[in-house]
Amino acid sequence: MLRKTFFAFLALLASSLTPAFGHGIPSEPGMHWAAIRAANKEVRTKLVNEGFSIENIVDDMSYGYATPEMIKSFKAQGYEVTASFPTSEMRITDFPSDDSNFHNYGEMNAELDKLVQQHPNLVHKFSIGKSVEGRDIIGVRINPSAKDGLSVSGLPAAVFMGGHHAREHVSMEMPLMLAQYLASNYGKDATITKLLDGRDVFLIPQINPDGAEYDISSGRYKSWRKNRKINGSSCDGVDLNRNYGYHWGQGGSSKDSCSDVYMGAAPFSEPETQAVKAFIEGHPNIKTLLTFHTFSELILYPWGYTYDKLANAGDLGMFKTIADNMAGWNGYTAEASSELYITTGDTVDWAYGTLGITAFTFELSPKDMWFGGGGFYPGQDALQPTFDANLKPALYLIDLADDPHRAVTAPQTTLFYSSQVAR
Repeated sequence: MLRKTFFAFLALLASSLTPAFGHGIPSEPGMHWAAIRAANKEVRTKLVNEGFSIENIVDDMSYGYATPEMIKSFKAQGYEVTASFPTSEMRITDFPSDDSNFHNYGEMNAELDKLVQQHPNLVHKFSIGKSVEGRDIIGVRINPSAKDGLSVSGLPAAVFMGGHHAREHVSMEMPLMLAQYLASNYGKDATITKLLDGRDVFLIPQINPDGAEYDISSGRYKSWRKNRKINGSSCDGVDLNRNYGYHWGQGGSSKDSCSDVYMGAAPFSEPETQAVKAFIEGHPNIKTLLTFHTFSELILYPWGYTYDKLANAGDLGMFKTIADNMAGWNGYTAEASSELYITTGDTVDWAYGTLGITAFTFELSPKDMWFGGGGFYPGQDALQPTFDANLKPALYLIDLADDPHRAVTAPQTTLFYSSQVAR
């Protein structure tokens, strides 16, 4: 209760400050950061369905982005809104001056090119397609037996993605740092060498390069989430993680283009999600998938579209076992996505529900917005600790790409078995 009360107090305090307090600008003109009391996941889902983009949950309080019109509607419906203030009044850190260790699009590409140059027989660069504004959606493949970036091999494959949401810059650094770690340790570390000799690993840091560039384009964070689609209305952009086709538009997203959780005009309406779809469908050897997001320190698995548990008991046990093991290493909370609130059209439900891929979302550090965490903009000092916490989980998913059920049926054969959480 003290934690909840203090969080609300900070939000209320910030709402009384002048714009000089910070230098961010809103996701959309007039977008507000709000604190709304929501007793459970059903209430949270109702808020999301009306366009509230929930970014953090502390006890019975939900924090996120909404337009003033949404907030007015919430109040009229009887919701307790304990704080509401323009995102222009939120204190965030400049990029790139204070966050120079983060990589913009050009720098990210340069780092991937450098990896290829340093490890030409191991690292292969590729593009899965173009963004709305024509940028290549770049990735690297780490496979000592491959000759290029996109051909299909007979090896079990894992894919790691970041940057579906523009303001989640930490999520874009994790695939890059993982690629650097794997490449630099191949041939030096026996475990990494053996692992990579038997796997295909694909890493795509920026699914939404346009949005990421826009978020830092003025030297002041914009708290932008969506892509840069021109919608022909007062508000632009589509939430790419509500645009996938599995149960698209059936809750936990919005038809309002001004919402941060706007689902788009149709499933896979965006070139970015079309590119991910084509890439993953074109590589049937992909059996494990991890999509990085920020923030909240969560490990999420299907379902997001329904409160019901997975009907397949074997798959449910597999997801829980893998998630619990990973949570034992990074200290995150593992749960089904819908335990937070309903979401539809997201990457993980689509990958598992359509293709049977064992897929997870990591909501990375920090844990919250205010308690020294920094929310979407925790500063560059958060990068290495976040990567270190998630290295074992990433290697574990690469290991399990041959048969994720092995985590349950033959745990003694899995990487880090001796360190697994006791049950």
